[in-house]
Amino acid sequence: MKRNTSQLLIPIEKETQSLESYDIYPAFPLKDGIIEAGYESLAKVISKEKVVILDGYIGVDWDEVSSTLKNLIESMGFKIKMVNVNNFLKEESEIQKMVLPFLRDSDSIFGYRTTLTLCDYFDQSKIDGIKISQDYDITIIYGTGASQTKIKGHLVYFDLPKNELQFRMRSSSISNLGITIWNTPKQMYKQFYFVDWIVLNREKKRLLPKMDIIVDQQRPGNPTWTTGSAVRGSLSQMSTHYFRVRPWFEPGVWGGQWMKERFTGLNPDVPNYAWSFEMIVPENGLLLENNDKLLEVSFDMLMFQERDNVLGKAAQRFQDEFPIRFDFLDTFDGGNLSVQCHPKPDYIKKEFGENFTQDETYYIMDASEDADVYLGFQDNIDPKEFRQALEHSFETKEVLDVEKYIQKLPAKKHDLFLIPHGTVHCSGINNMVLEISATPYIFTFKMYDWQRMDLDGKPRPLNIEHAFKNLNFDRKGNRVKETLVSKPYVESSGPDWKKIHLPTHPDHFYDIYRYEFEGEITINTNDQCHILMLVEGGSIELIPNDYPSQTFQYAETFAVPAAANKYRLINKMEGMAKVIVSFVKDEAC
Repeated sequence: MKRNTSQLLIPIEKETQSLESYDIYPAFPLKDGIIEAGYESLAKVISKEKVVILDGYIGVDWDEVSSTLKNLIESMGFKIKMVNVNNFLKEESEIQKMVLPFLRDSDSIFGYRTTLTLCDYFDQSKIDGIKISQDYDITIIYGTGASQTKIKGHLVYFDLPKNELQFRMRSSSISNLGITIWNTPKQMYKQFYFVDWIVLNREKKRLLPKMDIIVDQQRPGNPTWTTGSAVRGSLSQMSTHYFRVRPWFEPGVWGGQWMKERFTGLNPDVPNYAWSFEMIVPENGLLLENNDKLLEVSFDMLMFQERDNVLGKAAQRFQDEFPIRFDFLDTFDGGNLSVQCHPKPDYIKKEFGENFTQDETYYIMDASEDADVYLGFQDNIDPKEFRQALEHSFETKEVLDVEKYIQKLPAKKHDLFLIPHGTVHCSGINNMVLEISATPYIFTFKMYDWQRMDLDGKPRPLNIEHAFKNLNFDRKGNRVKETLVSKPYVESSGPDWKKIHLPTHPDHFYDIYRYEFEGEITINTNDQCHILMLVEGGSIELIPNDYPSQTFQYAETFAVPAAANKYRLINKMEGMAKVIVSFVKDEAC
């Protein structure tokens, strides 16, 4: 089995669903092209070329790709030479030594963003020895890094969504770049995040303008593909109108039932859903649709090609990094999250190589009457005593009296809790949290996890040492309610609408507004990318300048790029629609 997950494999053809339900496969229409399915049609196209370069991302099943295409093209009567670029990699021991400084402590889930490039993985003398023989009708050079040969040919790029990459990783069917041995999933993910993805994203950006064909290889034995020019044209169109990424969902030890009960199309045979990755650039993909078929490319392709259109004035600071993420944390009938904090800006830069830190907010989409959020310290907090209590609990497995040290605030629908770096926090049970945050997403320093095991029956790692280098003990007592709970106010209004500002903390580089309207409103982007979600109501219609309208349902995340300039939102249901809008503060650009 090449994937280890309870999540369903995306279909080639999108099934018709109710127009009034959350769409787990949102797709943008492909511009000026056709999406094909299967290796047969791909083989017919590349058989017309003399030299073919099959390059692609880590996790692609190159055994399937190479053997299937070889057999199909040979059956057409062509004589083929297959060249596996893996044969030109440096020795595995040399690659391991090369990446080791970026992996840091083997017991930690944290590393440091690599400075390596893909050429560092290859033996240049071997690459220089590659020759194209005239004795063959077609030469096919294949594998991750095939373009490093610098041989000109028809470039076919195989992409793989990050969720499917991780599902393959968990089944031990793939390994890290240049490595043949399998590590634990957590250590493999660490190397993907801090090394492989960075190296291969740089290469993907370099190759994107040159790709002749782009293939989505996530469905074993049945890829979908289209031309590179069609994908690039679609990305260009998205960058001036709208986009919604494909969300993906994960169970977790504290996960709840809210999404499981409301989102159609998810596998019901799981204990819970803890997360939905609604819009996280390093993880999500973009679906394109044509000819009743779906093709997925990575979200970062949009940023590589169109960052100025997407981010507007914020592009100068954030470059290719999309700055804001939306995700769901579901604890309905679930459990508390771990007690945690996030790193200071200088700490995340120095220790992990990130350009900005994980400043967060909790927007409460829904909550039971007994819902709470743990936020900030009690007024009498003693840092030394708190640390001793945490370490004692870790060593003895005794339950910690969390409320002795940390405040617990009631959580109500539409509340916004502010969680700048260094703030101790966690969601309690029976919350549906929309987490609006800066994009970094793995730098959670857990201090206490309620003495529970993960879904595999193993202890979840704690990061008490990291946490105490970042905790802000001044965020305590009355100061918590004064500075860490947003105080909404009406900034402007009309007969049937209100524009409500939900101020964030000065440490947050992004702002949050809520528009409440019965009919329709027009919003200017002011040269900023707007990330939106309908947080109350049934559905809304988006009309971005001259583009055909698009309807979004309750709880769906979508974005309007800066280059759209302005857009209209139309409430399609009776009653009041409430829409959250987040964007980078002008002073933070």
